[in-house]
Amino acid sequence: MNIKEIKEMINLMNENGLIELEIEKNGMRIRLKKTTSSTEPFLGPVVVEKEKITKTESAESISQNISAPSSLRTVEIKAPMVGTFYRASSPEAPPYVEVGQIIEVGQVICIIEAMKLMNEIKSEIKGKILEILVDNAEPVEFGQPMFLVEPL
Repeated sequence: MNIKEIKEMINLMNENGLIELEIEKNGMRIRLKKTTSSTEPFLGPVVVEKEKITKTESAESISQNISAPSSLRTVEIKAPMVGTFYRASSPEAPPYVEVGQIIEVGQVICIIEAMKLMNEIKSEIKGKILEILVDNAEPVEFGQPMFLVEPL
């Protein structure tokens, strides 16, 4: 297969709205796959309506919702841009945050390199890091979850 044939396959995918294409020819197999974030058209902001509490709901049911286990209350910190995720300022430096660490508003939690610029990503919430969802030096997409945090 040559570049021209691969470009034809990409055009075939785009024209037919395909997400994945796999072809085997002369003992050579090629598989092309689009990421889901780039295949979904942007439809504008999503509006989520908050549920209104009516007078008929009992105080007991409201208090049960509030006293839910804290493990159910989590927030994702998402990538604000496309780039390469770094946990530390350099390979020798310690990571900005670790699992179990408490973070403050405005604290640097990672770096995303985009177009040779190092962008410090700061926390917008105070909380406890429950999980780091991206490996060091891995690419991230806009809106991709990077950290799972329990708000404090």
